[in-house]
This record gives sequence, C-alpha cells and structure tokens, in this order.
Amino acid sequence: MAEFALDLNEDQKAVRDWVHGFAADVMRPAAAEWDEREETPWPIIQEAAKIGLYSLDFYAQQYFDPTGLGIPVVMEELFWGDAGIGLSIVGTALAAVGVLANGTEEQIGTWIPQMYGDENDVKVAAFCSSEPDAGSDVSAMRTRAVYDEAKDEWVINGTKTWVTNGGIAGVHVVVAVVDPELGAKGHASFVVPPNTPGLSQGQKFKKHGIRASHTAEVVLDDVRVPGHCLLGGKEKLDERLARARERAGKGGERVRNAAMATFEASRPAVGAQAVGIARAAYETALEYARTRVQFGRPIIDNQGVAFQLADMRTRIDAARLLVWRASWMAAAGKTFEAAEGSMSKLFAGETAKAVTAQAMQILGGNGFTREYPVERMHRDAAVYTIFEGTSEIQRLVIARSISGMQIR
Repeated sequence: MAEFALDLNEDQKAVRDWVHGFAADVMRPAAAEWDEREETPWPIIQEAAKIGLYSLDFYAQQYFDPTGLGIPVVMEELFWGDAGIGLSIVGTALAAVGVLANGTEEQIGTWIPQMYGDENDVKVAAFCSSEPDAGSDVSAMRTRAVYDEAKDEWVINGTKTWVTNGGIAGVHVVVAVVDPELGAKGHASFVVPPNTPGLSQGQKFKKHGIRASHTAEVVLDDVRVPGHCLLGGKEKLDERLARARERAGKGGERVRNAAMATFEASRPAVGAQAVGIARAAYETALEYARTRVQFGRPIIDNQGVAFQLADMRTRIDAARLLVWRASWMAAAGKTFEAAEGSMSKLFAGETAKAVTAQAMQILGGNGFTREYPVERMHRDAAVYTIFEGTSEIQRLVIARSISGMQIR
C-alpha cells in the first residue's frame, strides 16, 4: 500500500521557494507604492515575465502537476508577497481557465499564448462575466450574442463589470446569452481578439483593496467576432442547448453553465490566494507580538494575544488543507460530491478576513496605520468573501450539494 504523506515533493518545494524569493525581493518592497498609485504594476509583471514566472509555460507546468498542488502553492506564495500585485500577475489566468474549461484544443493552443505575450511585449487577458444587474445571479445576465449565419459571425452587445484587466487586456473572454429562454443554461463563452472594434473600457473602479489590480467595466457595442471565437464550437453549443431544452421543466440532470465551469475550476486557486494573505498577516502579527514590549514583557506572553495567534495559525492550516484537498480531487478527476471547491474558497476567504482583522488588533494603533502592512492586507482580504462567488453563494452551492435540494 502506498504511504500516505502531505509533504511537497522536491520539485514543488523548489518552485515554492523560487516564487517566495520573487515575492519577498520584488513584490513586497513595491507593494505600498503600487497600492497608493492604484495602477497596474507593468514593470513588476515584466520582471516576472523575464524570469519565466509570468508565462504560459510556467502556469501550464503547474496546472498539469499530477498532485494538483502546483497552482495553489504558487498562488499562496505570490499573495503572501502582495495581493494587489499578485492579482495583476495572475489575473490573466482566469481568462485562460475560461478557455481551458470551455474551448477546443485548437482554441486553447491559439488564444492562451496570446494572453501572456512575452518578456519584451507583456500582455494581459480578461474574463468578463459579471454585469451591473447580474453578479451572483448569473441567470440575470443581459449581454447578448446573436449568430449571423450569412457571415459566420457572432454579434455581441452588453456591459460587463468588475472585470480584472478589463479594457487594458489584449484578449477578452466574454460570457454572453445565446438563448434567453434557457436562463443560465443558455450562456456561451466567446474570445474577443485584440483590437476588435466595438469593445471599449468603461469606468475604472477605485477600490477598497487589491488596488494595484486594474478593475473596470467593459462595454461591447455591436462587437463582431468570427464563428471560431465561440469556445467549444457551434456544433457543441447546439447539442448542449438542445439537451437543455429537452430537460427544461423535467428536473433532469444539470447542464453546465459556461461561467460556472470557469469558477468551479478556479475556486481552490482563489482560496490559496486568501491563505497567502492570511499567512502574511499572521507572520507580521507573530513577529510584532514577540518584539513589542508592554508592562515590561513581550505582549505574546499574555494569553489574550498568544491564544489569538494560536487560533490564527490553526485556521490558516485548516484552510490550506481544504484548498489542497479540492485541488488534489480536481487533478485526480474526482467529483466534488459536497462542493469541496466551494468549501475551500469559503473557508479560506473567511479566514483571510478574520486573520487580517486579528492581526490589526494585535498591532493596536500601529496596525491601523500604513506604516505597517496589515491594514493593506486587511483591505485586500475583504474581497475574498465577495468576488468569484460570495460566501453566501458558496454556502448555497454547498447546501445544494449535500442536500440534493434546489435551496434558494
């Protein structure tokens, strides 16, 4: 019988340490500056590209790690460095996952390399799903794609919001309604190539946290894309829509949704990001508690502080284990019977929010200032109970999975 172990192998440790070095030496010293500037840190993305950290080859190697742990290990270290810069580096991956989850092999080979560019001409990509009136409720999506059979083109109209890299990306992956009568089952994903007429950036959002990551609206006004830009192809789409129509009203098996397929694949990775933020805040608080002297002794000598740190470390380790389990299950082809991917994102996101708040409390007044990084970490952590599925939506997904009921 194979021996059970939770150790990383030597290759995984080497990658972890390499990414950690970049996070410590390049990202952390620049974190406060780019947070204040609220701009995409192109020089740092380029530095990552020069060493191969921002590249299709690197993420493909991690994605195809047979244990499933390549991506979460990298995510944790990058976001330990800084969440805003980290999201600028990995934001393209969500668009890439959108193509991987829904595209053909030819589409994967064509579009994903274009998303990254190279070290001399760095590019980013964007995944466009949420809308002003359709966030958690994907069935309320209004962006419409209509097929022009005579020209073999799709015409897309609508507005997307909360788009990471929206408008500054070369390649945009857009989820749109192709059959309104089917609700969320009538959606499809499209690649909008660089410089396509009709696509423009709307407002850029000024955010509470992750401020080095560009977030904006994307406006699509009679955007025309060739038929081959429909991810999965027309034949596959027609078959899926036919099944959905047949099962509509019959309570039949679930037909997967284009946006949800992307989020299902990315949730453990997002959980790993939250673990990285939480770990960074915990380590800062631990070091501070060891060196901060009050009433003649380090504050860690007080149970009120020490017990908080014990709880913080316990929650971080538990969150990491949930992320690793979900990542391993996905790599092993195991079905998420109890929404284990959502569990990992839910618990890790809530952990990041709680741990960063505790870290601020331990640092006291210093924790509330920008002289120390925990206030930035706390702002960054707040979004992890909101984006890519709120905590409430994750609980709904889990509840439906364990009950078999369509809970509302």
